Amino acid sequence: MTAEAKGQNGGFPVPEYECPPPPPNRQRSNKRIAAVLLALLVAISLAMVLVMVFPFVTSAPSQQLTSPNWSGYCVVSDLNTPQPQVTSVSASWTVPTVEVSMGNSYSAAWIGVGGQYDDTLIQVGTEQDSINGKATYSALYELLPSYAVTIDSISISPGDKITASISLTNKTANTWLIEINDVTEGQSFNKSLVYASSMLSAEWIVEAPTLMNRIATLANFGQITFTDCKATIAGETGTISSFPSSQITLNSHQNITLATVSTFTSEESFTVSYEGLETLT
Repeated sequence: MTAEAKGQNGGFPVPEYECPPPPPNRQRSNKRIAAVLLALLVAISLAMVLVMVFPFVTSAPSQQLTSPNWSGYCVVSDLNTPQPQVTSVSASWTVPTVEVSMGNSYSAAWIGVGGQYDDTLIQVGTEQDSINGKATYSALYELLPSYAVTIDSISISPGDKITASISLTNKTANTWLIEINDVTEGQSFNKSLVYASSMLSAEWIVEAPTLMNRIATLANFGQITFTDCKATIAGETGTISSFPSSQITLNSHQNITLATVSTFTSEESFTVSYEGLETLT
């Protein structure tokens, strides 16, 4: 519309422009932006707290197995095709108080390399037994098929904190170093051994030991919590939850559960619990 055009307002020219829109309410807009940013900040903070506090609590084992004499965890390079790549394993635990039983009963807590997929196994740990009406405690190591060797230089008592490790020190010579320490008593033992391990698996186990080619009655050990569980596989050292794992529950030949295993209570720990006295035959 030109300036000469006439409108209906008494014949006077109608100005050729439109009224600008009202200015935005900057205060309300700023409040909305602030609210969105605050909500986003709260969400990010909550996510970070959950990751920090509960990083591995919901971690689950890769598979679940049963065994007539083992209860605990095993980790490997790959569950379908495990490779001979395990070169160390370590953990800590507290020696439990064993309940004295009418007959003799036995339990062993140990860490090991091999044994899950073959007959090779190098292990070190503690034994908690009830023999002739008395609770007995000891440290031991074993290289299958040889018998377990009692470590007499360490005096084990219930409540003692134990740390243990097994590591390959010379691959060409098959040399392994086993170490076990009673931190509470300030006692330690280490020994270098030549052993041809399969190196297929690393374990953290509570066991009903085999005596005279027969699985013994499992002692009532209450609970044993393995902490600081670490392994080295294919040159990478990580916690127990870092690798493909098998959770192993101890069931008798009558399929009675004698010891159960928790999921990972942290990235590097879990608990084995005694469930019932039963002679394993």
